[in-house]
Amino acid sequence: MTDSSEIKDRQRAMWTAGDYPTIARWIEPASATVVASVGVGDTERVLDVATGTGNAALVAAALGAEVTGLDLTPKLIEVARRRAQEAELRVELLEGDAENLPFDDDSFDRVVSVFGVMFAPDQQRAADELARVCRPGGRIGVCAWTPDGVNGRMFALIGSHMPPPPEGFMPPVLWGTEERLRQLFAGSGAELSFERRFSTFEDESSEAWVDYNSEALGPVILAKQALGDGWGAARQDLVALYDDANESGDGKLEFRAEYLETVITLPA
Repeated sequence: MTDSSEIKDRQRAMWTAGDYPTIARWIEPASATVVASVGVGDTERVLDVATGTGNAALVAAALGAEVTGLDLTPKLIEVARRRAQEAELRVELLEGDAENLPFDDDSFDRVVSVFGVMFAPDQQRAADELARVCRPGGRIGVCAWTPDGVNGRMFALIGSHMPPPPEGFMPPVLWGTEERLRQLFAGSGAELSFERRFSTFEDESSEAWVDYNSEALGPVILAKQALGDGWGAARQDLVALYDDANESGDGKLEFRAEYLETVITLPA
């Protein structure tokens, strides 16, 4: 399997490319929902892992919690820091790795990750780290795209046009399955609850959405660059995917992308 540090370098470059902050606006409602689901209030110490532009961290801070956000990508941390300043919210923001969280055991009452930790190369190590830094009786909330949802199918479709992944690769969307989450947290003795939810996306058309993503969303940008002349076929397949998922009745594009929200309650 490719060295983990090499994978993380690629991921850092992937999320630096394009304009992910504009994409992140579409998933803000998921952050608000999971923060509520884990029961964040004004007395909790909260960690947002792979915070990105700070969606969940800012929601928790607005509730009065003591919040730390951590992400692998400096560019996104800077966006999150600017957003916190503009909102006059106090959030500690750090560059860091979900597989090696720079915190002591039991440091937080609540730990959340919204479409973030799912991309960690070593899934078990990342899950173990979430549990390690969350106190006994605390809660962890994770949102991840499901394999059968539109975004999960998008990742699979792009992958079908690319060279095979390295041996041992675990698709990020496995975090969007109940079976995998039970495996990842089996050793913690935690109770898990699941809720299937949806994020809604809109654009003028399927073609416009694919073209926007090919300029703004890192995984699509890098796929387009890697495929070169083969991008045309991949683009056509992506357009067909969104056409099939379209729920709009006015000729525009509107689709709902399914994700799994998991709440992990650690034993007291």
